Amino acid sequence: MSGTDDVGGRKRLGKIVSVAIPAAALITGLLVIDETTRYPRTDDAEVFANFIGIAPQVDGPITTLAVEDNAFVKQGGLLFEIDPRPYEYALEQARSDLSTLEGQIVDETRTIASQQSAVDAARANTDSAAANVNRAAAAVNEAEANVASAQAQLDRAQAELLYQSNNFHRIEPLLAKEFVTVDQVDQARTAVTAGQQAVDQARSQVALAEAQVVSAKAQYEQAKASMQQSHAQLDQSQHSVLTLEPLTAQREGKAAAIRTAEYNLNNCRVYAPFDARVTNLTISRGAYAHTGQQVFTLIDTRIWWAVANFRETQLKHIRPGMHADVYALSRPNVRYDGVVDSVGFGVLPDTTLVGSLSPGLPDVQRTLNWVHLATRYPVRVRILAPESEPFRLSESASVVMRPGPSPRTQ
Repeated sequence: MSGTDDVGGRKRLGKIVSVAIPAAALITGLLVIDETTRYPRTDDAEVFANFIGIAPQVDGPITTLAVEDNAFVKQGGLLFEIDPRPYEYALEQARSDLSTLEGQIVDETRTIASQQSAVDAARANTDSAAANVNRAAAAVNEAEANVASAQAQLDRAQAELLYQSNNFHRIEPLLAKEFVTVDQVDQARTAVTAGQQAVDQARSQVALAEAQVVSAKAQYEQAKASMQQSHAQLDQSQHSVLTLEPLTAQREGKAAAIRTAEYNLNNCRVYAPFDARVTNLTISRGAYAHTGQQVFTLIDTRIWWAVANFRETQLKHIRPGMHADVYALSRPNVRYDGVVDSVGFGVLPDTTLVGSLSPGLPDVQRTLNWVHLATRYPVRVRILAPESEPFRLSESASVVMRPGPSPRTQ
């Protein structure tokens, strides 16, 4: 009886075990699926950092190369130096050009002041000539008035002479009849002589006044000519006055040339813009550097990311600010804390599915896919680690998401 019972017990135990193992495996699988669904993870990730190509902004031979390949440099550290002598000469030339221009402006200012004095003198001569014209015009009017006055005196003298002559001729025949005395006849004759002299004198005064009119008119014409000449000299003086605008307009250009020369000279020494690691250094001292041509690359070591590619079905469980664990393949036992910075919103389309996109109609491929693979989108996880960590750009990594925001980001 005991032997039969032992065999039956072992059979029941075997059935229980045969049922318990698949059930445990199923439960374990379900738990794993739930874990990986709620906390997505991927080993399709790479360590990434920003990097820039260092290119000089001036041409010239490299006289100093202060870094080595793969060396760490601090922000502000000298990277290399280009021969500064041509740019020092250019700066001296630009400063000399500005000094020469300032000297020309000073000389031109003095010349303009002299020319302005000539203009003032010419304007004064013009005013004086205008006054002379006015005086000459007044003299003409006065001379014409004198002519009129002398003519009036001549008319009076001629009238008086006519009266005296008529009186003499009237009384002279009466002397023979002794109606008048000899003295009366002599007085009449003397009056006629005096009247004739007065007429001659008045006629002379008229001629003199007319000559004065002619002289005054000549002086008036001369004064007008002088005034016209003064106006011409004034116009000539005003037109000959120079301006400083053509020279002062060059100041900004000369100053800009100095600033450009200083900028080029300062760019002969190239410094690290941030803490970085030098890579791809393939030149030596003496190489000729060209503007805009990269000399080597700087990897920005201040911030490192793990760019993890997650399936599109997992993105609903990932959001910015979530906590994440990052493992580098070279150090699988070291866990780095991280926080999600962003979730990608676009990747290149698969040409085997949507065809090629062109300005015309889409080129859609006719395919039959039995298995449709989910698209993966990049998720950028910032690694919260000090700069001293030996990360390398594009090294492989694994990322495991954790719920809730990272305590270091709160």
